[in-house]
Amino acid sequence: MSSTLTDARRETLHRRIRLIVGVTIGYNVVEAIIAITAGTVASSAALIGFGLDSTIEVLSAAAVAWQFTRRDPERWEKPTLRVIAVAFFALAAYVTVTSATALVTAEQPEHSTIGIILTAVSVAVMPFLSFAERRAGRELGSATAVADSTQTLICTYLSAAVLIGLVANSLLGWWWADAVAGLVIAAFAVREGIEAWKGDACATSIGMLLENEDDHDH
Repeated sequence: MSSTLTDARRETLHRRIRLIVGVTIGYNVVEAIIAITAGTVASSAALIGFGLDSTIEVLSAAAVAWQFTRRDPERWEKPTLRVIAVAFFALAAYVTVTSATALVTAEQPEHSTIGIILTAVSVAVMPFLSFAERRAGRELGSATAVADSTQTLICTYLSAAVLIGLVANSLLGWWWADAVAGLVIAAFAVREGIEAWKGDACATSIGMLLENEDDHDH
């Protein structure tokens, strides 16, 4: 489908995707700062893990963006993916230990109004960003943009899991719900770490982008 695009339309889609990715990164930075701060105050393993996950999402996006500024992107593919994978594994280990400790010691996190508002906003905002990027990516024929939109959508599910845990703790006194939400984040981090280490999806998207670029040059 991308081969039928005019140069003007292609450039418009490039700008749109850059804007969406920029907004997503900016939002994740703010989200990480608020979540980690609020989680520390409330002793919430889920909120802290949620904030750290947002930090890694920013790192991942920045690493891929840096990779495509290189003359030979494929050369930097594996090192970039390995850095991202290790970061996800470290997050999973930290959140697992923290959540397990909270379950064993029956540590009860405090109510966090800020955390509830933050995760609720994320549940509302993330699907919109995902849809906009996926639509532009499909029209452009960019596997990278489509894959990144899927990643954004997965973040919505994480936000919902943390939100449920925070609300259950505040309204029902289910202190363990926060730790369980943290374990959900840990499981997600392991899955993303494995995918990054394997690098199958990213390798495909890089190849497609380079091929599209060559076609455009010709």
